[in-house]
This record gives sequence, C-alpha cells and structure tokens, in this order.
Amino acid sequence: MKSQAMLKIGELAALASVSRDTLRFYEKQGLITPGKRNNVGYRLYSETDVNRVSFIISAKEVGFTLNEIHQLLELEVTKDEKSCQDIKQFVDAKISIVNERLEDIKRIKKSLQTLSNACCGGDEPATQCTILEALSEQTN
Repeated sequence: MKSQAMLKIGELAALASVSRDTLRFYEKQGLITPGKRNNVGYRLYSETDVNRVSFIISAKEVGFTLNEIHQLLELEVTKDEKSCQDIKQFVDAKISIVNERLEDIKRIKKSLQTLSNACCGGDEPATQCTILEALSEQTN
C-alpha cells in the first residue's frame, strides 16, 4: 500500500489559496485536525484535509457560517446515515435565513433612502442636518 504524502501547513495553505492563519483558525474551531506532526512539531496534513478545506471554502462562498459548516461537515461524515432530504432541509433552512436578511436589508435601504431624501445636501452647517436630527429623534 502506497504511503500518502503529508503536507506542511504552508503547502496546504498554498494549495487551498488561504493563509496559514486561516488554517490555524479552522483547526482551533475544530473544522480541521492535522493527522500528525513531524519530528520537529510541524503540523502535517493529508489529501483528506485538502478536500476538507476545499469543502469549507466552498461552503463559505455560498454563505454558510462556520457553525453551519461544522454541522455540514458532521452531515458529510455521517452521510451514509442521512438522506438527501436531510441535507436539502438544512440548505432550505439557510435559504429562509437569507430571505429574512434580504428583507432586513431592503428595510434598511428604504430607511436610508428616506433619510437621504429628507436632506437638502447643501453647504449649511451640519447643526441643521435633517439626517442627524432624525437619527437623534429615533434614539429618544
């Protein structure tokens, strides 16, 4: 059986296009675990770790949080015990969260537009600024 080549953290970082600090952070968060350390204490990573980091990056790119990625990794590890429906439900729950955030962002944009429209944008002193006045009134 052929021995699997082990990578140092810098090599894994270069392959995954992330920083060493990112990999250390993922390790601290329990998302990756180096297989072993060499005789001088360097972390060593396998091809499985390369795939895991790629999975993490892909999940981040579509908007999953690190906590959600941890859950996805658990689902991935136990995929023999799960159905596609389980994974779809997880993703659909994330879609619901994203839709809520989009509504929040639309509400914020509308409020900001209202503030901007209420301001003349002139050269007068900011003591007369309707935006600052409106924001001060909201906190009282």
